[in-house]
Amino acid sequence: MKRNLIMLFATFSFVIPSLNAAAADKSTQQATSSKRVTHTIQPGKTTVARNVVSDYDGSGVLQLGSSKALIINQETGETLYAKNTNTPTPIASVTKLMTAMVVLDAGLPMDEIISVSKEDIDTLKGTTSRLRVGISLPRGEMLRLALMSSENRAASALARHYPGGLKAFLRDMNYKAYELGMLNTRFVDPTGLNSGNVSTAEDLVKMVRAAYEYEQIRLESTATSQEVAINGNRNPMQFINTNSLVRKGDWVIGLSKTGYISEAGRCLVMQAEIGGQPLIIVLLDSDGKLTRIGDANRIRKWIENSYMTARMG
Repeated sequence: MKRNLIMLFATFSFVIPSLNAAAADKSTQQATSSKRVTHTIQPGKTTVARNVVSDYDGSGVLQLGSSKALIINQETGETLYAKNTNTPTPIASVTKLMTAMVVLDAGLPMDEIISVSKEDIDTLKGTTSRLRVGISLPRGEMLRLALMSSENRAASALARHYPGGLKAFLRDMNYKAYELGMLNTRFVDPTGLNSGNVSTAEDLVKMVRAAYEYEQIRLESTATSQEVAINGNRNPMQFINTNSLVRKGDWVIGLSKTGYISEAGRCLVMQAEIGGQPLIIVLLDSDGKLTRIGDANRIRKWIENSYMTARMG
């Protein structure tokens, strides 16, 4: 029934009963004034609210700026919040989680040296990279740069040095997606620069859940920074994590990946512990530069307040 609710509505939110009558009245007044429909049930169960547009204000109603979003309890599978979860959309560099899984599934040696070539230059979007043509690094270092700092040339080099080359790599990316039940997902490149890489919030929860099972992906995607000794450079180059929440250090994040191209908007997927529960968070197609981070902080506040209310109640 829970899945049917998710598929039925175009946009959702999640409501937890208020701590006292005053808070409940405030929530009711807000819903009535904007002709919103909300449904409230007991803490610990999924609740759905439709057509929510304003910011989280402590009333118990969560509203996010990301146009597609999904929050799942990793252990129970419970849906805490859902919005446009079945809408296919470009996913930008979130793609690199699948790239990493395919590389690791192949059991390729992480200490093998691979090089950046002209084939790794982005001719589609014209993005730049500090990994100039000719740079050689261990495969494991390339994997870290692809996951942590979203280096497109690193991801491209990983795919080119795959047995069978890029064509075989793309085949295995799509086969892996099929194995995971990601039936609304398609990959056409290993970096996410191509807007033909599409998925849904529901499919990406499956991908994050699967990627979390790889220790190396957990470690590399949540590293705050890394100094890399580049051949020909006197001093090592420092790369940082593209997720400022990881760098800030006051979150418990077990996996992270950001993404951005114009067609996808700003994206963020994470596994994080909030309010004592492990969550999978998918935020897609955020317009503003800081919207995805703002949404993540709103989610954290909402979860912490809601579960505090539940314990006190």
